[in-house]
Amino acid sequence: MTGIGAVADSNNNSQNVIQENTIGKDDFFKMLLAQIQNQNPLNPIDGADFAAQLAQFSSLERLGNINDQLETMNLYQASVNNAQSLNLIGREVTAKGDVLKVEGEPVDLTYNLSGYAKKVSIKIYDEEGSLVDTLEFGNQKEGRNSVVWDCNNVSKGNYTFDVSAIDDNGNNVDVDTMTTGVVTGVTFKNGSSYLSINGQDIAFGDVISVNGLEG
Repeated sequence: MTGIGAVADSNNNSQNVIQENTIGKDDFFKMLLAQIQNQNPLNPIDGADFAAQLAQFSSLERLGNINDQLETMNLYQASVNNAQSLNLIGREVTAKGDVLKVEGEPVDLTYNLSGYAKKVSIKIYDEEGSLVDTLEFGNQKEGRNSVVWDCNNVSKGNYTFDVSAIDDNGNNVDVDTMTTGVVTGVTFKNGSSYLSINGQDIAFGDVISVNGLEG
């Protein structure tokens, strides 16, 4: 008889076979000892075969130790990052992001170009997502660039900006926008730390510089 039940039984059987065919290092060692204890004295295990099995066990043991060490290193690195992120509270940093904090003075719009751009267009939006200004520039170099937005006729608050660029051949140039602001808090999510900058949560790993020091 075929049907859903038969398919389910087949899947369960397949999973059982996989589980039964998967052994750990302890099981491997027990099997090796049993093989030695139960060998035929008149026909002992071939030395080369025995050496090969020991090599397999040694490799299995090393892999287990490496995995344990990697897990420990990951936990240590996460702890270090969390501690360092707390030290950034109250410090001004530049990080990957697209939020601008307008307080009545002109602000810098900073971004990184993956290559030379013949034309760059910057669009600025308010907190409701409405377009409030567009800036156009030409002939900008590869790497970090910064332009000043005078913020005329806009109220104080947080804004976002988007940058698009094209090269001499009309091809798009990849752009990473950056945000600069004071770290006002730190949150921890799934073992990772996030900095609160201009009301936006920024991953600690996205920090580029702190007080002019490259990250």
